[in-house]
Amino acid sequence: MVNRHALKVRAFQLLGPLIARVHRDLRCTDIPRSTSQLRIPTRAGSVRCTVYRPSARPDGSAPPVYVNFHGGGFVLRRHQADDHICRFIADRAGCVVVNVDYDVAPTHPFPAATTQAYDVTAWVAAHGAESGWDGTRLAVGGHSAGGNLAAGVCLTARDTKDFSLRLQILDYPPLDLAADPEAKLLHGRKSVITPALSHLFNDAYVPDLATRKDPLVSPALAPDHAGLAPALIITAEHDLLRDEGEAYADSLRAAGVPVTHRRFDGVDHAFTHAGPVEPAKEAMELMAASLRKAFA
Repeated sequence: MVNRHALKVRAFQLLGPLIARVHRDLRCTDIPRSTSQLRIPTRAGSVRCTVYRPSARPDGSAPPVYVNFHGGGFVLRRHQADDHICRFIADRAGCVVVNVDYDVAPTHPFPAATTQAYDVTAWVAAHGAESGWDGTRLAVGGHSAGGNLAAGVCLTARDTKDFSLRLQILDYPPLDLAADPEAKLLHGRKSVITPALSHLFNDAYVPDLATRKDPLVSPALAPDHAGLAPALIITAEHDLLRDEGEAYADSLRAAGVPVTHRRFDGVDHAFTHAGPVEPAKEAMELMAASLRKAFA
């Protein structure tokens, strides 16, 4: 018997790159940058990463480093879709950016991506001296599903104390995969993320319903948010995921975590990639400014 769910996921994987294109006016092709490829070992297999380097610092010191996790509902392998943001941040924040091409579901369901995200970040923290960056000045962030992974890295790092983080950037993240997508509020008639699409992503990434309560799947459900890295949380007015991002900001604040939250009005999920251009540029500037402040 043909698995209809698997066919839907496969169709989305084939069509996803065509749907989720970066707006041409956001591609930042005029920003000077130096890039290279790197493979980083993890407990879940080696991971390819693209490294973006800023211009040399006047004092010759090693720049800080930011680890970026792409979106795609845990099923699209599309780290190249974040190229514009990585270029922009490397240039404007003056930091190295490590863009992570983690494995995706359903071939690699949870916990593959979370394991790779954490292990890559730990490697980046430990190998700064030979890699040309300062691993003690470290931040993580991501977009959509990547924001979920970044939040999970912060939770695990707090508990293991393997490394410290200056900032987490969570850009319209899904943070509660245990909640029924049908119960999440629609804030726009044509929301990019629909309940049906959420079901597709969740079922592929975490087939077992009970596992969706794991804090590394649903960071919002972690019993304690105290001691986490300071956060920049970006939400979009018309996004199905808006409420859980804003609830997470409130939960972090209540736990004593410094939080900057900004809701961008009139936009939907993935606006930092698909546009509109002006709010997308404003959000990218906010990311870069927040990193500059965190690394100072």
